[in-house]
Formats: sequence, C-alpha cells, structure tokens
Amino acid sequence: MSNPRKESNAMTTSTMMTIAMPRAPVGKAWEEVSASFDRFCLAAGIETLGAMMEADAEVACGRRHSRSEDRRGHRWGRTAGRIGFHAGKVAIERPRVRGLDGKELPLASWEQAVDGDWLGQWAMNLMLINVSTRKYGRAVRLPEGDVPTPAGSGVSKSAASRHFVALSAARLQEWMASDLSKLDLLVVQIDGIHMTGDLVLVAAIGIDGKGVKHPLGLIEGATENAAVVQALIDNLVARRLDPAVPRLFIIDGSKALSKAIRRSFGREALIQRCQIHKARNIMERLPKPMHAAVRRVLRQAWELDDANKAEKLIRNLARRLEHDAPGVSASILEGLDEILTVTRLGLPKELRRALACTNIVENVMSTVRRVCRNVKRWRSASMALRWTAAAMQEAVKGFRRLKAHKQLPALRAALQDHRTKDSTRGILARQVDAA
Repeated sequence: MSNPRKESNAMTTSTMMTIAMPRAPVGKAWEEVSASFDRFCLAAGIETLGAMMEADAEVACGRRHSRSEDRRGHRWGRTAGRIGFHAGKVAIERPRVRGLDGKELPLASWEQAVDGDWLGQWAMNLMLINVSTRKYGRAVRLPEGDVPTPAGSGVSKSAASRHFVALSAARLQEWMASDLSKLDLLVVQIDGIHMTGDLVLVAAIGIDGKGVKHPLGLIEGATENAAVVQALIDNLVARRLDPAVPRLFIIDGSKALSKAIRRSFGREALIQRCQIHKARNIMERLPKPMHAAVRRVLRQAWELDDANKAEKLIRNLARRLEHDAPGVSASILEGLDEILTVTRLGLPKELRRALACTNIVENVMSTVRRVCRNVKRWRSASMALRWTAAAMQEAVKGFRRLKAHKQLPALRAALQDHRTKDSTRGILARQVDAA
C-alpha cells in the first residue's frame, strides 16, 4: 500500500524541478550544474549571449536564406572573441554581419557585453586591498577550479597592471578636472606626503558646511615649496573654487603653504597651523625631563577660550626656556598668530579640537601608505600620482562626518564676521591713503 504523504512530496518535488528547469537557450548549460555552479553560469551566459547575437544578426539580415528587402546587411561568417568573466577573459564565438556598404555592422548585444571595463575595476579593487599583481590570478580564479586560465585569459600580472594603469589614469584625469563650484567648502586642509627622497605629493581635503569631507586635488613636486603648493591652489581655483568665499585653511606649519594661500586668497586669509605638529616639533628639540611640563603648558593654552590669555601663556613658556633652550624658545613664538586662529574665531571647544590639526588629511595619507606598500619602486611621478589618487578615493569609503559638524554654523558665522571686518579695514586704509 502506497504512502499518500510520500506520493504528495514526490509530486511537489517533481513540479518544483519542472518549474525550476531552465528553458532554451540555457537548457544545455543545465548539464554543467552537476560539475559546478560556475561552469553552469559560464555556459548559460555564453549560450544566452549567443542567442542574443543571433537575434541581432537576424534583425540586420533577416532570416537565413531569405531575401528581405529591408535588410541592412548580410551574414559574414563567425569569429572568435573574448568577454570578461571572473575578472579575466573567456573565449566565445560570435557572428559577423557586413553592411551593404561593405563595412562590418556592430551587434548591439556584443557591444553592450564588452562595453563595461569590468576587468579594470576588478584589478583596481584587488590592488587597492593590497593584492599584488603576481597573485591576481589566484585571487580571481582557483588554481584547480572549473574555470580555466589559459594564456590570454587576462589574469596575468602584466594584464592586471595594464588594467590598473588605464583605469587609474582615467579616474585621476576625471577627478583633477571635476567642478568644485557646487561644494559649500568651509575648511581646506593641505599637507604633503614624501614618496621618495626627490618626490613629494601635496594633497588638499575640503570640509563642507554639513561636515562631509571631500578630496580636492593632488600635485607632485621635488619639495613642498611655494611653487608646488601654488600650482595645486591654481588648479583648485581653475576648477571654480571661489577665492572670494571666506574659508579656514589648515596646514602643517610650512611657510610655503602660508605664502601660496595668502597670494591666492588674500593677505587676511585665515590659516590655522597644526597644533599637534607644533607640539611635536618642540618636544623633539627638548630634553626628556622637560617634556611633561612643556606639554602641560601647551595643552592648557590650546584649551583656553581666550586667545589673549593663551598667547600670554605661550609667551611666558618661551621666556622661561630662553636660558636652557634659546632655539626652542624662538621656535615656540614662530607662527604664534596662526597657531591660535581657531581660538580667535571664538569657536566652540569641540570644533576647535577638530579644526586645530591636520588629522583628517593625515588619516588619508595613512591610507595612501597602506595601499602603496606593495610598490617597491616609483618609476615616475605619474605613477605616484595615479596610485595616490586611487588611494585617496579608497579613503573616501571610510570617511565620516566631522565630529563637531553640528557646530559648523558657528564657523560660518565667524568667517563672515572676519570678512566683514577685513572689508571695513580695507575701506578705512584706502580713505587714509587718499587723505
């Protein structure tokens, strides 16, 4: 006596298998699923694309052996081609169609299938997560897997390198030509990174009114001098970064940076020198027994809300060090006005802490070092630019809004107030000169 429950389950399974069984043109590919799902996807994709290309050929030429009057060409045999699969290439045979004028007609399905640069995107993604070109083939295809990697499959180290070079160069060119006029930038951080002894890259990061961070530009030079920084700023201005809009510029303390910024954005441009860099430079020149006391005074000065009191505290520190370390005493007073810019603007404490250093651009540079650690030798400046630009775009994926982004309206108001006072001083100065 048969079991009704077993018969019901068998009927349900049979029905489900019938529904799930694919129809042509992927019916033949179903045989490959017993070997592996990858083989099934490959075979099904090739069969489907082949059917689509045949349909395109029929649209252009009509049915085989027919003499349609509205045909645009005739069949011209078949040829071998390659298409991207598993970050490499696989062979596929495609039909060819020759137009009535003797020129080959493109097949829409084939053009669409090979249009996207998926191989370049695969190569760039794996290299940005530190997969070397020598291991690229193993990263995308198993050595003993069902998808073969014969010669010409596009997974060699040289092929991966070519894909990365082409895509990174295109993205660098697009990025360095992008329009900046739509960004409501309140803060611009500029800093350099030493790639080799004779190669320095200078980068700019912007922060808009909502606290969102934006990589702005990158340029190469032999040193972090005024000419290199000026070239970067000229590029930003050429991309419609309005010099008339008041902004806060945060730098690491280089005089070349200050000079170039004031030349392009006016002598009264607001510049904040990194307090962390300043304290580090002072500590490196002092004996260890003095570190704790000096660091305590500097921290107290950075935390004060009154800029005049903070300046007085730092000058007293410099005076006490005149006997034991006269060189350090002079270093403490150098650039004192730019060290306390965020304090003079009257910004809230949390916002001051976020904008008193170049930590944002330093974090981006740490991503650059991590991404570029597999590079053994920089062959040219263009190579360093491509890698660094790609790494900066990779760093964007981990960006978070500025911690004190809710207090940015206070910065906007302070910048506008500074601009108004600057304009008033300029008018008064012109009136005095005229008198």
